[in-house]
Amino acid sequence: MPNAADHLLDATTIAAAPDRIALLFHDERVSYADLLARVNRFAHGLVALGLRRDDRVVLMLKDSPSLVVALLGTMKAGGVAVPINLRASSTDLAWMLDDSAARLLVLDAEFVPTWQVASGVVGHVPEVFVHGASAAELMSFDAIENDQADTFTAPPTSDTDMAFWLYTSGTTGTPKAAIHRHGDVTIAERVSRDLLDAGPDDRFFATSKLFFAYSLGNNLFPSLRLGATSILLDGWPDSASVADVIDRHRPTIVASVPTMYRNMLRDGIATHERFAGVRHCLSAGERLPVVLFDRWQAATGRPIIDGIGTTETIYFFLSNRPSAQRAGSSGHVAPAADVEIRDAQGAVITDAGQPGVLWVRMKSVAAGYWQQPDRTAAAFADGWFRTGDIFVRDAEGFHFHEGRADDMLKISGQWVSPAEIEEQVLKLPEVADAAVVGASNADGLVRLALFIVPHDRSVEHDAVAHRVHDALTATLSVYKCPREVRLIDEIPRTTTGKAQRYKLRAAIEAELPGT
Repeated sequence: MPNAADHLLDATTIAAAPDRIALLFHDERVSYADLLARVNRFAHGLVALGLRRDDRVVLMLKDSPSLVVALLGTMKAGGVAVPINLRASSTDLAWMLDDSAARLLVLDAEFVPTWQVASGVVGHVPEVFVHGASAAELMSFDAIENDQADTFTAPPTSDTDMAFWLYTSGTTGTPKAAIHRHGDVTIAERVSRDLLDAGPDDRFFATSKLFFAYSLGNNLFPSLRLGATSILLDGWPDSASVADVIDRHRPTIVASVPTMYRNMLRDGIATHERFAGVRHCLSAGERLPVVLFDRWQAATGRPIIDGIGTTETIYFFLSNRPSAQRAGSSGHVAPAADVEIRDAQGAVITDAGQPGVLWVRMKSVAAGYWQQPDRTAAAFADGWFRTGDIFVRDAEGFHFHEGRADDMLKISGQWVSPAEIEEQVLKLPEVADAAVVGASNADGLVRLALFIVPHDRSVEHDAVAHRVHDALTATLSVYKCPREVRLIDEIPRTTTGKAQRYKLRAAIEAELPGT
C-alpha cells in the first residue's frame, strides 16, 4: 500500500504534467510539481525534528497551500496529521493536545494567543511552530521546510497504519477523534468521478474548511487524485467571499451547506453570471429543505445535489445524482459504499417505508475513536459503521433522512422526527431558520419546543407563533405540534451547519413548568 500522500500526489503522474495547477489561493497558483517538492521538504523537516511513526501533529492552520503541505507532509513522514477546528477555544485546544498526546503543534500566528492560554493548563506540551509572524520564542513554520531536499521516500506503509485524525464537530458536546488510515484515501477519485463525471479539467471548491471531512472528501482528496485543481479560501465564508472566489477562480464543482445556499439566494449571488460555469452544486452537513431545493432550482436552473457523509466515512455514502434527483432525499447509495437500514435489534430492514438506523460499509470507514473503546464498540462492527441517522428508503431506492436516532422523540407514545416539523416550518415566508428539540419538564415528560429565527426581527412573537401553529396543525398530527415556540436571533450550529440541539435543550428545560 502506498503512503496516503504518495497516493494523492503520484510522482509518476506529476512528472508527465508538472505544470498543471494543483491549488489556487487568492493570486497564488501552485503547480503539482511545486506542491510535491514542498510536501517532500516538509516531510524531511519533520524527520529531522525527530518525528516517529504515529506521532501526532496537530494543525491549527487556515486553508492555504501551507495547510495542504503540512497535512500531506506529516502523512508522508509517517506521522498522523490532526487538523482541528479553527474556532476551538483554548480549553478545546488543550483538551485535544492532551487527548492526542501531540508531538508538534503547527498553527497560524493569529492563534498564538489561544495557544498561550492553553499552554497554562495543558498536560502534554508539544513543540510549537508558527506560520506567519510570531513571538520570538516560538519556532517558525518555514524552519521545517528550509534547506531540505525536494525528494523524499516515505517509510513502508500498511493500509491500516494511521494517517490522519478528524475530530467530530461536537453536536452533542464532547468531540471524538476518528482514526483514519492510509488506505482510507484510495476511493477519493472514484466517488467524484462516478458520481459527478469529474475529471482533470474540473476546479473544486468547498466553502467548508479542510479540517472537515466534507471538504477533504469533496474538494482536496478527489481533486489531487484526478489531477484537477482545488480552490482554497482562508477566511470564514460568507456570500461576498464565496462570490469573490467564484468570480476569480471559476470553480466547476462547488460543495457547500444549506445555510450558505440560502444566503447566496438571499444576497443575489446564486443568479449572477459568475455561476454560469458551475456544473454541480453539492450540499451536505445538514438536511436540505425541500423549499430551499425548489427555490434554488427555480432561480438558477440547476439542482443542488444533496448527499450525506460523516467524519467517520470522509466521503458520501448516499447522494442524489445530476440525472436522478428527489427533493428532500439524500439520494441513492453512493459509489464505493454499501448501506443497510437496521432495526433496534440489528436486523436488516428490506421493506420500503420502514424507518431504521443506517449502517455504512466502505473502504474509508474509520478504524474507530481514539481512546474511546465503548463508543468505538457501539459504532463500529465487522467493517460497518453505525451512523446514528434514521432513514427511510422508498420503493425507488431514494433514502430520506428522518433525523438522528438520539434526536427522535417519543411524544404521547409515538415517535416524532424533529426534521419533519422543521421542514413544514421552513416553508413559511416569515421563517428564516428553525430547530425543534425535545425538552423534559419538571415532571420528566418530554415536550416539543420550536426555536425560530424570523426574517423580520421586529415581528411580534405572538403573530409568528400563531402563524406557525395554524400551519402545523393544518399539516401535522396534533402530537407533532410543539407547545413551546421561541423566537431567537440565530440557531446555534457547528461550523458545518449542524444544529447544536443540546444547547437549545439546555436553554429551555429550566423554563418548562411541571404539569
